[in-house]
Amino acid sequence: MSVSAGSKAPAFSLESDDGSVLTLAGFAGKTLVLYFYPKDDTSGCTAEAIDFTARLGDFAEAGAIVVGVSKESAASKAKFRKKHALGVKLGADTGGEVVEAYEVWVEKSMYGRKYMGIERAT
Repeated sequence: MSVSAGSKAPAFSLESDDGSVLTLAGFAGKTLVLYFYPKDDTSGCTAEAIDFTARLGDFAEAGAIVVGVSKESAASKAKFRKKHALGVKLGADTGGEVVEAYEVWVEKSMYGRKYMGIERAT
């Protein structure tokens, strides 16, 4: 399924860093900013999460809720959130179904080595 502006978002169910379950249906009637990042507690992903956290007031003023998604476990996300005092919600897609549905699981390349990973996308 291709996800583009104006298309219907694929349904999802993710364990959150706080033990709750985040679902697309649970955000019905609300504006959801869903961002995908490669890995908890790496430099680029940490900077991104800190920036989203710093701007949560602006998102709230616009009526939006921010959720970050990667493949690490909910426990990893809880540790990441606590270490950096993150205010964004974090969802664990350990099986990779959500990153596949949103087409952000892509072939990447680093130093000539090709591998599959999450494309940073919002």
